[in-house]
Amino acid sequence: MMAENDINNGIETGAKTAATRARPADPCCLVIFGASGDLTHRLLVPALYNLAVEGLLPETFALIGVGRSPSTSEAFAADLANSLPKFATRDIDQCAVKRVLSSVAYVQGEPEDNETYRKIGRELARIERERGTRGNRLFYLATPPAGFAPIGIHLGESGLAREDNGAWRRVVIEKPFGTDLASARALNHKLLGILKENQIYRIDHYLGKETVQNIMVLRFANGLFEPIWNRHHIEHVQITVAESLTVERRGSYYDATGALRDMVPNHLFQLLSLIAMEPPSRFAADAVRAEKAQVLDAIQLPSRDEALHNSVRAQYTDGYIDNRPVVAYRKSPDVAPDSTTETYVALKLMIDNWRWARVPFYLRTGKALRAKQTEVAIKFKQAPVAMFRDTPVDRLAENFLVIGIQPNECIGLEFNAKIPGPSIAIGGVGMTFKYEDYFDVAPSTGYETLIYDCMIGDAILYPRADGIEAGWRVVQPFLDAWRDAPTTGLATYRAGSDGPKEADELLARDGRHWRPIA
Repeated sequence: MMAENDINNGIETGAKTAATRARPADPCCLVIFGASGDLTHRLLVPALYNLAVEGLLPETFALIGVGRSPSTSEAFAADLANSLPKFATRDIDQCAVKRVLSSVAYVQGEPEDNETYRKIGRELARIERERGTRGNRLFYLATPPAGFAPIGIHLGESGLAREDNGAWRRVVIEKPFGTDLASARALNHKLLGILKENQIYRIDHYLGKETVQNIMVLRFANGLFEPIWNRHHIEHVQITVAESLTVERRGSYYDATGALRDMVPNHLFQLLSLIAMEPPSRFAADAVRAEKAQVLDAIQLPSRDEALHNSVRAQYTDGYIDNRPVVAYRKSPDVAPDSTTETYVALKLMIDNWRWARVPFYLRTGKALRAKQTEVAIKFKQAPVAMFRDTPVDRLAENFLVIGIQPNECIGLEFNAKIPGPSIAIGGVGMTFKYEDYFDVAPSTGYETLIYDCMIGDAILYPRADGIEAGWRVVQPFLDAWRDAPTTGLATYRAGSDGPKEADELLARDGRHWRPIA
């Protein structure tokens, strides 16, 4: 029989070497629109560098930056080389830097000018001839949302995104995918009029986190969880995305957006769909994305009164976070002094299908809260206590399966155990699996997996058009109800707290309570 240490060593060895089995991505040229912005410098280029370190970046790779600012290819390459050490998550290896920046070009132009795309075409032709990228092109739209449709249309009309001779052409767009149901439908309609669905990659960086990806493995690769993953055993689900950051200098954008639009149709609904989806027929992009879209489509659409009753919206006021004074949201730069934009939202949602009938899903997200914390907590039903009625047991601890996503990547199980001693006394205990204890997890930006998957054509982690619209279909009744009553029900909470008391009352009326924000 194999010794326990041998088993553990075998598990660890297999886990730590699994990443080496992945193949390098296809030869390609990455074209970044909005190349002079923060996203490129802080996240995209460091992610490309990490892929190069891991041997996953194509051996034949080139990068074209597109921006309005005057620059040259040499200056752009130097700028990226200078900024990489500031934002890299790992030590700098010059060989890996060379892999990323050995072929860099820059195109200056307006995104709605046809000449811009002719310039890009000439650079692509040169690179494909000199570098041998085989015509594979990945267009990354690191631009404000207003640029998505115009750039996508120009890529289609110019022929730059037309697939031929076995070469692939893919387009990546960042969230938000619209600002309401109508705009999301319009964006999808415009893009799908030019591009095929399998060419469009709608990126949500939350899905690049290992713990988020592990939700599917946890559910479907372990025989002990899926049999109890339903209304018979689960009482409710809590999904929390708490941020300690304020709006800082993003007031102009945020005041026109709010917490609901900014976080719920993308980050929180992606987590909900992974938790609540039915098992896909196979581990393939179309099967997984179909199940995610179906479960979002099964969420009950509330009436106006139900939307107001089952939601909480709030703004933060003056307070302290980590002993640092924080001014109220309405005092932030570029925020209207009488703003009714929410910085916090909590929702109660019900899924109308066999698996989740009568199981509430509670969602909350907000800025300027006590701490940064993202977790999914699955509350299992209470065990019968009849057998303990003659013992000094006041109540049993709650049984939770907790999936920690950030800042702690872990999976925890909370259950009851007997406290040592001659009498029967029960106490709540917990077991926690931390990724860092079992795997060599190198620091990352969260974009590595997503960029790599796009380069190899794996769209499992990317939402499809119907999934995007299904999410907005759920959010729209809340937007409509709040629009019709802009000041009614707008609560407040102190910066550095767990949120408004009204959010506590949302659960308290069901006899439940939020888990504390660490």
